[in-house]
Amino acid sequence: MKIALMMENSQAGKNATILNELTSVVEPLGHTVANVGMSDENDHHLTYIHLGIQASILLNSKAVDFVIAGCGTGQGAMMSLNLHPGVACGYCLDPSDAFLFNQINNGNALALAFAKGFGWAAELNARYIFEKAFTGPRGEGYPVERKEPQVRNAGILNEVKAAVCKETYLDTLRAIDTELVKTAVTGERFQQCFFDNCQDDEIKVFIKEILA
Repeated sequence: MKIALMMENSQAGKNATILNELTSVVEPLGHTVANVGMSDENDHHLTYIHLGIQASILLNSKAVDFVIAGCGTGQGAMMSLNLHPGVACGYCLDPSDAFLFNQINNGNALALAFAKGFGWAAELNARYIFEKAFTGPRGEGYPVERKEPQVRNAGILNEVKAAVCKETYLDTLRAIDTELVKTAVTGERFQQCFFDNCQDDEIKVFIKEILA
């Protein structure tokens, strides 16, 4: 699994801590991590709005399989990611949130709070969140006897979102302010992750046009 970590300006100073906890959990499992957001306060400036655009591009192009995002409360990042087609982002404050999202909702992104409640042993909480998010089978339901309706409802939710987003993904991307998209895709690490792994030629051409 290819996992993207993206952090915005208000919490960029915690990137090294979160990146360390994420890689220490997922790399032994055979997953890879691309640190595509801000790495410190002096990095290419991003807000949680840009994170939603980044996540949608990476997931819809199949450049990555999963996204870890966040902001001060996690709420803005979750809302921003869930605006976009092809993104199903959960809100995660503790390891049980990650486990239940994994088993019941089986989405492709998590938004964490990197300021609210981020105190003593916060790095341990992040590590345990990642353990629950990336170990074991997905979509098994909780409790297990609820698997069938939970899997069905998760599928229905995706169908409803696809119905609401009637345009193609590229149409929705083109409808966003060009400067917002350009800021989202200008970072060097984002571009490396995207261009090295993108599996959709139309999205790749569009991003190249934005950057030209």
